Order: sequence, then C-alpha cells, then structure tokens
Amino acid sequence: MIPFFFFSAIIILGAVFLMRKKKENSGSWIQFYAKGKEAGFSMREMEQLRRLVVSCNISDPSTIFTSQSHLEVCIRSVVNAVRISGESDDPGIQDFLSRLFDYCKELGMRNSDKKNTITTSRQISEGQSLRILVPGSGVFKSEVVKNFGNYLTISRPVNSKVSSNMQWYGLKISIYFWREDDAGYVFDTEVTDEVFSKGISSLKVAHNDALFRTQKRKSLRVKIRKPAFVYIVSDIDPHRMEKAPGLNCMLEDISDTGCAFRVMGQATAGLRLKVQFSLDRVPVCMPGTVRSVEYRQEANSSLVRMEADALPIVTRNHILCEVFNMLPEDDDELPFRVTGKEGEAQADGGDAGKFEEALDG
Repeated sequence: MIPFFFFSAIIILGAVFLMRKKKENSGSWIQFYAKGKEAGFSMREMEQLRRLVVSCNISDPSTIFTSQSHLEVCIRSVVNAVRISGESDDPGIQDFLSRLFDYCKELGMRNSDKKNTITTSRQISEGQSLRILVPGSGVFKSEVVKNFGNYLTISRPVNSKVSSNMQWYGLKISIYFWREDDAGYVFDTEVTDEVFSKGISSLKVAHNDALFRTQKRKSLRVKIRKPAFVYIVSDIDPHRMEKAPGLNCMLEDISDTGCAFRVMGQATAGLRLKVQFSLDRVPVCMPGTVRSVEYRQEANSSLVRMEADALPIVTRNHILCEVFNMLPEDDDELPFRVTGKEGEAQADGGDAGKFEEALDG
C-alpha cells in the first residue's frame, strides 16, 4: 500500500507547479504592459494586442516588442481577418494596422542596422556609386573599381562642367556614398596616384578607418519585379487613378515612402510623377518626386528613384503588406485593362506622350 504522505507530496508538488506557472504568466503580462508602454502603445492598443497575442498562441507575450517575427505573426492575423471580413475600409482597423506596421518597421530597421553598418572604407563593395567633392571645383561622379587592403581604386571622377584634363594627384577630397539597405556615408581622403585599372582611367585613394554615417534610410524596401505605368502628376488630384495606360516601366523595389523603377529614355531629378501598379489584384497609385536617376546610355534606360507623397492609410498598409510578405503571390497584372481601339488610341497619347517628351527634354 502506498503511504498517505506520498499522495500528499504529489498534491503539494502539483499545487506548487500551478502556483509557479500562474506567477510566470502573471510576470509575462506585467512585462508585456511595461514594454508596450515603453514602446509608445496606448492602453487601448495594448488591450487589442493582448487579444491578438492570446489568439496567436505566443507563449511569452512581451516578445512581440522585441521580436520582429513574433510581431509579424500578429500582424498577419489582422491582415487575414480583414481580408476574410472585407472590412478593409474600417478606419479603426486601418489605424491599428498602421501602428503595428510602424513598430514592425522600427524593429526591422534596428535589426538591419546592426547587420549592415560598416566602419571603414575597406568594407566598401566594388561597383559602389560615389560622389566626389573637390573644394573649389564641384561634385563629381565615380564608382569603386577595386578595393585593396592598402588603398581604394575608383574610376576617374567626371563632371560635365569641369575639364577632363583635371589633375587629381595629391588632391584632398571628400567621398560620399549611399549604401544599399543601410545609410549614407562620408569620409575624407587623398588621391595618391592616377592609374589604369580594368582598362579604365582610375585613381588610387587612401583608406579611411573612420567613416561618418549620415542620414539613415526611413523605410524598409523590398525587391520587386512588376510591370507598371508612369504618368506626369496632375495638380488637380495626384492620387487620382488613371484609366488610360501610361508609359511602361518595371518596378525594381518598393516601400511605403517611395519606389524605384526602370524606364526607357533619360529621366531627370525633380520631375513630379506617379506610378500605377497592382498588388494582390488591387490597383495602387503612388504619386511623388524623382530624387535620383541612374542613366545607362548603352541601353537608353533610366533607373528612377522616387520619393512618394504621403499616401492614404489604406494604400500605405497594403504596400507594407507586400514589404513584409503578407500578400499571396499574384500575376504581374497592370492596374487596369484597356481593350479594343479605344485602348490603343489612349495608349498613343495622353500623359504617356507628355512624359516621353519630358524624358527626352
């Protein structure tokens, strides 16, 4: 016969286990509210988050404020619920979703910064585009040809307003560059020689182990290859969805603050444009201003980087669903279809013709 004290011990151990479990759960929720407040969420938002955490079976609720993947699980749950219910225009839901995306972006950029930051010019990649500032002469374009342990080789800088016979040896220069998925950097150096490298006229410049990190990116971008249309922005309503095809282009990347696309012809910075494309069969219109252009003369094409105007919250959230890979795979559809002779006539004129004129100008 099993002694009575054995049963008593089992009961006591079970009670202790339950009390500890209850205490652990209580502690987790205390941390959840503390970290939520620290992250800037209101009590109402934290109550919504609490229900989400429970429904998503996240064991430690406080991790959604430190783990991007755990937070994405919660956001995906909201996105799927909106898609099923069809309540995509509900302002309360869209505001809450926008708040979650903002914090998810913050976590994503924080994690990316830790991985991507560089500290020395020895870490600059070959092919990196550069801007060279020469005091008293102006700003020149260049790129990294080779990166050696003792020096950096860059293509001979060019500026259409400065003579190509300019002497570079011994010059003190400042080098600026924007690193993909990271930030802008600048460092001072000196030209130590003029050489030929890989068959092109180049300069040797001294390394600098103290890079200064300038303005960081404001958004997470995602690579995308999707056909789109480009239009000159109308002053009446920049967000108006156009019904006629515009100038064909190919989206290269996208974020909630802008996009990059490739288009035939030579574009110029400062143009006011808008891009129309489809995400998950939903038409998207993104107006904005061209900030930079990389023109490839041999292909007569331009890689255009456009900063978007402030977007409607529904549009912004839909784009962020794509950025965080929360939309199903869709066909490369354009935002509308125009058929027949009417479509052909519209494609030959309208804003598309004006934009081609602007590109050629």
